[in-house]
Amino acid sequence: MIYGAPAKLCCPSASSTARRTFPPLRHPSGFKKHYKFLIMTDQKTLATKAFVVEHLDPELGPWSALEYAAIARESHASGARFLLSSVPAELQMPAGLAATKGLEVEQRSVEEIFADRKDKVCLLDPAAATELSPEDGDVFEVFLFGGILGDDPPRDRTSELRKKGYIGRRLGPKQMTTDTAVRVTRMVVHERVPLEKISYVDYPEILINEHERTEMPFRYVKDAQGEPIMPDGMVDLIKNDADKGVGDLF
Repeated sequence: MIYGAPAKLCCPSASSTARRTFPPLRHPSGFKKHYKFLIMTDQKTLATKAFVVEHLDPELGPWSALEYAAIARESHASGARFLLSSVPAELQMPAGLAATKGLEVEQRSVEEIFADRKDKVCLLDPAAATELSPEDGDVFEVFLFGGILGDDPPRDRTSELRKKGYIGRRLGPKQMTTDTAVRVTRMVVHERVPLEKISYVDYPEILINEHERTEMPFRYVKDAQGEPIMPDGMVDLIKNDADKGVGDLF
């Protein structure tokens, strides 16, 4: 589930460090690469869950590979499963991602996998009237997210899933990366942390060099040191491609 807010471009001045932000995220016409995601968790018991990301694109970029690897590692460490579904048979997984412990690749779609559990599916929907709560982990088995990563302003991609009649819950008003959305969902329904008790960092800045900073137009979970939790290698990816927008990294 991706929640959005526009990024702002700050111009450098002679007396201050330049603050550079990514350009506003656009629909695929503004992307070199574009990805659509559906994300869910399958909770068979409170102690065991399966997080599933439905990958609906013939390609897989470096940004997504790092996010998927982070989700796989965290899911494995927590005793949960992580499935990447609807993966085209011809798609070649990056070597680093393919070797990540905890990753399970599935060619079947989400609807095929969970066809018999519609009444146990909770749709994470920005238009829902009710926020996600720990109690939802007791009621639902599947937590389903719909959207296209990077839409800014966010477009109602969840409407396609809403029409299917799933019960909706809301994750909050801010745009999140895929790994952040899964992380927040796990914290709420598995670790039983109320949504309002989670500490966040909104739109953090990354130091590119002594003259330039980049503002990330996303909400992240805050770690114990007060820093945003990002996938391993993400900061280096952003620094190495500082001349590109977020959409070019997907």
